[in-house]
Amino acid sequence: MASIAVRGVKGQVLTERELPADLFEAPVNVAVMHQVVTAGLAAQRAGTHATKTRGDVSGGGRKPWRQKGTGRARQGSTRAPQWAGGGISHGPQPRDHEVRVNKKMKRLALRSALSDAATSGKLAVVGGLDFDGPRTKDAAAVLEALEVRGKVLLVLPAPQEDVEKSFRNLPHVKIDYPGNLSTYDLLYADRVLFTSEALDALTGERTEYDMPTPEVEEQEKAAE
Repeated sequence: MASIAVRGVKGQVLTERELPADLFEAPVNVAVMHQVVTAGLAAQRAGTHATKTRGDVSGGGRKPWRQKGTGRARQGSTRAPQWAGGGISHGPQPRDHEVRVNKKMKRLALRSALSDAATSGKLAVVGGLDFDGPRTKDAAAVLEALEVRGKVLLVLPAPQEDVEKSFRNLPHVKIDYPGNLSTYDLLYADRVLFTSEALDALTGERTEYDMPTPEVEEQEKAAE
């Protein structure tokens, strides 16, 4: 089972943790990743592109010249596709670009992308991010201390206002959550930075963000 160093916000190594083999040591299936990414990009297309055919262009109701006797080719309208200002032949029309991909393929592609990130060395884990207030300077200092450069995908366990406001002014950083990870974002990023709690959430462990409150624990015990 592979392991990765968990570092602090100043770059120091805090501990080592093992990575689940089913998520980070899965066979990398390039074909499935390509299909899932292509389907995701296609789903983002509005599909509102349109061109006017000869029936949509105004004018052209009069025959430009008589059928015979001029020596020129017969023409019925100045709005035919071969005329300047005429309609477009076989141009794009509004349509839905969606490509169906089943859940099994999406899960396989996500595991492949995570495994590729782990084996290529672009995966990093920070013990936790807790800022006193939103400061972009603090966020940039963390990335510099961790030596995380390029396009960065930061994975948080749950929405954290101060952390997100600190990173949002950095144009090369994108923030995401474990339940919303996409194959495209993992492949597009140069570095993938998980917080320790986000990695726990991804592997299915209970973290401080999803631990039940005392009231909920009492209700669960009463239900039992």
